[in-house]
Amino acid sequence: MVALPSTHDYIAAEPARSHAAHVLREIGLGIVSGAYPQNSILPGDAELMERFGVSRTVLREAFKTLAGKGLIQAKARIGTRVRDKAQWNLFDADVLIWHAKAGFDADFLRYLGEMRLALEPEAAALAAQRRSPLQLQQIYGWVEKMGADGVTPAEFVDGDLNFHLAVASAAANPFLRSISTLIEVALVALLRISSPIEDPARHAKSVAAHRAIADAIARREPEKAREAMQVVIGEGIAGAAAKGR
Repeated sequence: MVALPSTHDYIAAEPARSHAAHVLREIGLGIVSGAYPQNSILPGDAELMERFGVSRTVLREAFKTLAGKGLIQAKARIGTRVRDKAQWNLFDADVLIWHAKAGFDADFLRYLGEMRLALEPEAAALAAQRRSPLQLQQIYGWVEKMGADGVTPAEFVDGDLNFHLAVASAAANPFLRSISTLIEVALVALLRISSPIEDPARHAKSVAAHRAIADAIARREPEKAREAMQVVIGEGIAGAAAKGR
């Protein structure tokens, strides 16, 4: 059983691969965390070049990427302004990961849950129609990992995450596959708040609920797969909300 490829592991503190990537990450994280507030003007080029020890070319490369993600906008004779959050590309993998590193508030977690409810049940329904035998085998394999005797919290998270990514992949829709980072960030954030592995009864219930999705996909029953996925996501959101109170 091979883990589906994950372009970003937002938990790991992976060093930036270049000076521009380091500047991009530090300024991007500063914007998302509020260190550089919305609608504020970033420090001038000279100050940022000195702070990060980079050239103007490197700084401009980072700014170009941040602008492409909707976070900043250069204004002649004014400077570089942090844009309003409504203009950020929240589907961008880096922007999601920066939110995860900065820490989620209750509202952002709710928004992530709502997006999962809008997308993943449909992915499950499509998977029930389009999955291959190998994809079905992978989906069941991740369920087995989640329910294995002596499964650790980290192993459970890995199994749960890869189950959802495998379902999205089996949907055979490139737009759904492209939301893998959103699923990763939302799911791991919820499991960090409230993991069913802490309670044997909740653990068994969670595994059974995921198996119900796999069974519906196996039987090629789109509506039942959709409903089963709604149950799983809804229970995860409710568990995290209860834990946060």
